[in-house]
Amino acid sequence: MTLPIVAYGHPVLRTVCKDITPDYPNLQKFIEDMWETMYDSNGVGLAAPQVNKEIRLFVIDSTQIFENMEEEERDDYDDAPGVKQVFINAHIVELDGDEWAYNEGCLSIPKIREDIFRQETVTLKYVDENFQSHKKTFSGITARVILHEYDHIEGKLFIDYMKPFKRKLLKGKLDDISKGKISVDYKMMFPK
Repeated sequence: MTLPIVAYGHPVLRTVCKDITPDYPNLQKFIEDMWETMYDSNGVGLAAPQVNKEIRLFVIDSTQIFENMEEEERDDYDDAPGVKQVFINAHIVELDGDEWAYNEGCLSIPKIREDIFRQETVTLKYVDENFQSHKKTFSGITARVILHEYDHIEGKLFIDYMKPFKRKLLKGKLDDISKGKISVDYKMMFPK
């Protein structure tokens, strides 16, 4: 089932999410719905708060980014062909490498994109959909997608990395998103 994406301005997007246990109600169905929602919205990642759940869960599929690249461009990234994965109860162990810019957008903040600087690698502790524990390091575009979604479960948004002047210039557009004055080809849930 496709779930509505929570729009900018909704308080759930500023909530630090909670870890869950294997007995979380209807977890497998929720994960299936997350994948369906992400793909139906043309996203490469989706975090639980974006569908109005205050839990530490997100899904990513960075393979989609690489599928749309020319082969020569793919060679620039050591994480090609990408990763499709569920992350539950993720916590950052280490950030490493130089910060680099990449143009990011967000399903909760449609039609706004900006070059955002993030570090090259991230090491995470997390459990998968079967609650198997992992500690793994990710790099490149995959690390970027993970960090973007990780920010969501920490109550942060990619626009928080913009300079204050840039955010001020976007205030009107952000207010319009909060008020539902935006047209997208996926279901959204707007703040009351």
